[in-house]
Amino acid sequence: MKQRTWPGRSDGSRFSSLPLSKANGSKQYLKPPTGKASPPSRQILFHSDGHDLSSLPYDVVAKIAGSFSLRNLRAASLVCKSWCEAFRPLREAMLFLRWGKRFKHGHGGVRPNLDKALDSFLKGADRGSSLAMVDAGLIYWELGHKDKAIGLYHRAASLGDPAGQCNLAISYLQGEPSNPKEAVKWLYKASLAGHVRAQYQLALCLHQGRVVDCNIQEAAKWYLKAAESGYLRAMYNVSLCYSFGEGLVHSHRQARKWMKRAADRGHSKAQFEHGLALFSEGEMMKAVVYLELATRAGERAAAHVKNVILQQLSATSRDRVMHLADNWRALPSSC
Repeated sequence: MKQRTWPGRSDGSRFSSLPLSKANGSKQYLKPPTGKASPPSRQILFHSDGHDLSSLPYDVVAKIAGSFSLRNLRAASLVCKSWCEAFRPLREAMLFLRWGKRFKHGHGGVRPNLDKALDSFLKGADRGSSLAMVDAGLIYWELGHKDKAIGLYHRAASLGDPAGQCNLAISYLQGEPSNPKEAVKWLYKASLAGHVRAQYQLALCLHQGRVVDCNIQEAAKWYLKAAESGYLRAMYNVSLCYSFGEGLVHSHRQARKWMKRAADRGHSKAQFEHGLALFSEGEMMKAVVYLELATRAGERAAAHVKNVILQQLSATSRDRVMHLADNWRALPSSC
């Protein structure tokens, strides 16, 4: 699902040329994910107390710990006997989740098998794992079963899973018909929980003013939060906000800083614009490297400027910059 990174000309913005998912010696055992009883594989020791969590309805337990990681579930299961009993299905769910990822990506010595991956994720979802719900939803979405995907995203979102909330929101935005009001509601929930993609998508909605009233200051705030958490496209948009004084105080220094961060993490338009800035400052060698990277990523306009600069360099310098471009590796980002 390709997303724009900046409002386009039809959005009424003057930036039309800028381009815009965790006393008693009894023991409990964690069963492997077979769905049936099997010999014990791992021993868990605990002390009992008066908090009988296992007496709670399972939907309440799932609401409490449905989005826990396996590490957190194991830690919580060691607190007392009732917690160990209550979290047994969720521990099983995490094992199904692990096998699902193996089948989906062909890791751990197994061949990719989308049907087995989906089956594993659904077994994990049936045991209350919101993480498995999201992964099952992703497969359903890829297969075109969008209603089933949305149903799983909604279950995960209702359990407080930020990824489920974000995916649900995007599904509402892209649905036919769309449901902008519900989309923005879930984007806000996920954004407040720190989900960076949701923060970026919320910023886009606020910036474009299509789903909610246009609010550039609020949009810039969410762009910046996502960028500070490593979201690549948000870094580029933060640079533009600083450059044009849209939602953030105009700052050439901050604009250049965020543009370089985006460029160093592989954003092709940022590589092009950063290369142009270096060229204007006389940094020919550095400029050519970024322009070459942008050209390889499909920025056609970068090729023309690059070729003009290359004509001014010696053969040794040209070989040097091509070697630097060939060995360039993007810094990690969260997108």
